[in-house]
Amino acid sequence: MTLDHAYADLPNGMRLHYVAAGSGPLLVFVHGFPEFWYEWKEQLAEFSRDHRAVALDMRGYNLSSKPEQVADYRAGLLIEDLRLFVDHLGSKPCVMVAHDWGGALVWGFAAAHPDYLRKLIIINAPHPTVFAREMRNNPAQQKASAYMNFFRSDKAERVLSDDGYRRMLAMTVESWSGASGVDEEQRAAYLTAWSQPGALRGGLNYYRASPLHPAEDEVQAQKLAEVEARALRVEVPTLVIWGERDQALPPGNLDGLEQYVTPLTIERIAEGSHWVVHEQPERINRLIRDFLG
Repeated sequence: MTLDHAYADLPNGMRLHYVAAGSGPLLVFVHGFPEFWYEWKEQLAEFSRDHRAVALDMRGYNLSSKPEQVADYRAGLLIEDLRLFVDHLGSKPCVMVAHDWGGALVWGFAAAHPDYLRKLIIINAPHPTVFAREMRNNPAQQKASAYMNFFRSDKAERVLSDDGYRRMLAMTVESWSGASGVDEEQRAAYLTAWSQPGALRGGLNYYRASPLHPAEDEVQAQKLAEVEARALRVEVPTLVIWGERDQALPPGNLDGLEQYVTPLTIERIAEGSHWVVHEQPERINRLIRDFLG
């Protein structure tokens, strides 16, 4: 497999770095926090055999543009990045596969631009309407999401980058490596990506710009209620893959999802964590390929 690195210079002024391999129908992979295109290297290897498989660095990450203002990370702007990126690639409708923050945004993309998608695959990323409900009403989700308010704080960059990004490594690379041991090439790749000027701040600004975080006052509780009331609807064939041992996103985020997404298929991985893409890449590839048909 040959990985081609390239840049998309979008009409909105953003420059997005991406990696592409193979040829055929377009399959776009969208990462979350604190990842970058490299999250999808196993999927690029698999699906480049019969697709044009593309994984991008989202705004704020790794080698892509990193605007400094929190307001530059509002969901509407990030969704527009994705639309313009698909236009740049020139192959719609496509299939999108997304995880974590990438998935949160792709839910919105699918609702706003269904004509850009043939199918949608979401991995451990809550639908905004359901997540707002869980954040308002489910004590388990409120407790699991407490970290989000720390990520929104002014001290987050300093604490997370201390001691060679020790905390970041513990919650990601070291967490999903488990008994198999840490892949040193992978560790080095993540450290390099996080160390790009402005990259950690860019990723954390997704949290700072979002109304979806635990309520600390009545104003925030009202914002959550407003997100829930909007009842975002997706009418694209959708597969949701969910590692049920996700400590940040309990499986309650699947309850009632069928009210907002149709047609919907859900695959639960009982032993999978939030990092199931890394833990079980072959199984993830098989589920994706089965869904693509």
